[in-house]
Amino acid sequence: MLLETKLIFEILFWHFFEFPKKIIQVTKNFLKFSFYHFSIFDLLKTLFAPWRGYVWVKTKRGFDLGEILEVFASNLISRILGALARIFIIFFGIFFSFLILIFGILSFFFWIFSPLIFVLLFLYGIFRILH
Repeated sequence: MLLETKLIFEILFWHFFEFPKKIIQVTKNFLKFSFYHFSIFDLLKTLFAPWRGYVWVKTKRGFDLGEILEVFASNLISRILGALARIFIIFFGIFFSFLILIFGILSFFFWIFSPLIFVLLFLYGIFRILH
């Protein structure tokens, strides 16, 4: 009798204390992975860097207004494209991280309340059979 009581308390301790810690730890690890995979902080640091490092430079000697404007416009377009691509990836990474967080919270609460859900569904099934 004492062994069964101890086993029940160990199962309850595992269910309500140890495994929820694991769920939180796994959720944190997935969030760290998503921020690392999408390089969100690195992309924020280099938000206005040129796209793929494409930079135009003036090649002719002397003052050539046409070439100066062409180089300026090309570099501006390269930086705008880089910023747009990085913003898209940042938003996608944040959205993915948000989904991970929501899934982690839902799995945590589902795990905590699963015994109650099981008992309620069992009683509901018996009630449906009897009526």
